[in-house]
Amino acid sequence: MNYMLPMSAILVKKEQETPDICTLHLALGRERPFVFHFGQFNMLYLFGVGEVPISIMGWRDGHLMHTIRAVGHVTRPLSDLAEGSQIGLRGPFGHGWPLEQLEGRDLVFITAGLGCAPVVAAIHYAVRNKDKYGRIIILQGVKHHQDLLWQQQYDKWREVKDCQVLLAASRETQRKQRWRLGLVTGLLELAEFNPKHCTVMMCGPEMMMVSSLKYLADLNVPEEAIYMTLERNFQCGVGSCGHCQLGPYFVCKDGPVFHYPQIKQWFGLRGV
Repeated sequence: MNYMLPMSAILVKKEQETPDICTLHLALGRERPFVFHFGQFNMLYLFGVGEVPISIMGWRDGHLMHTIRAVGHVTRPLSDLAEGSQIGLRGPFGHGWPLEQLEGRDLVFITAGLGCAPVVAAIHYAVRNKDKYGRIIILQGVKHHQDLLWQQQYDKWREVKDCQVLLAASRETQRKQRWRLGLVTGLLELAEFNPKHCTVMMCGPEMMMVSSLKYLADLNVPEEAIYMTLERNFQCGVGSCGHCQLGPYFVCKDGPVFHYPQIKQWFGLRGV
C-alpha cells in the first residue's frame, strides 16, 4: 500500500460541537479496506489547500469520525465544508493504545482540552468490553465547564458500574455541580484505582502530562504502567520528513502513542 497517496472520502455528516469544533463523519472509497487501532491518526487532505494530521475519533454506522478545531489554514476550510464534499485521506498512521494487552487491569484515562479526542474511542471500547477490565477511571480537565465536549457521553459513563468520571475546570470562579475547581492533576487524589494493577493512558498538553507523572509517582504507579500520546508537526506520516523527531524516534511513525519508559529520556525537555 502506498500511504503517500490519498484515498477518497465523502463528508456525509458534520456535527458542530462548539463554534470552532466539529466532528466530520466520512464515508470512504473502496480503494482498500480500512483497519485502524484506537490512538492512530489520519492525514486529511483538502484539494488545493493542503493536509493536516487528525486523530481517529472512532467508527460509527460505517463512517470514520474525526473531531477538529478550526485554527489553521487547513482545519478552517475543512470545518467549512458542506455535507457531500469530497476530501482525501491517508492512513492510518502510527501506533495506538495497547488495549488488548491490558485485560484484567484498572484503566485510568487522564486527558485535558481537545486532547480527549485520541482516547475517546478507546474509552468507548473499554466500556463496551467492561467485563475484560477492572475499574475505569476517566479524568478530564478543561478551562471552563462549557468547554467540555460530549457532556452527555460523560454522564452516561458515570452510570456504568465501576466507572468513575471526574471533571475539573481550571479557570472557573464558582464551583459547578460534579465539577472540581483546578487542574486535572488534582483529580488523582479522588480517583479510586489499584496503583499496582492499573494502566494509565494520558493525552493532552505536555505540561499537564509532566505534572501528572509526578502525581502518579507519589501514588506509587510504576512507570511501566504509563502510556501517553504526543503531538508534533506531522507532515508526511511515515517518518521521512523528520519534522516530528523526538530523540531517536519519529512521533508519527513510532508513536503517537508511546510507552513512557521508551521516551522518558527525552520527554518534557524544552526544544525536543
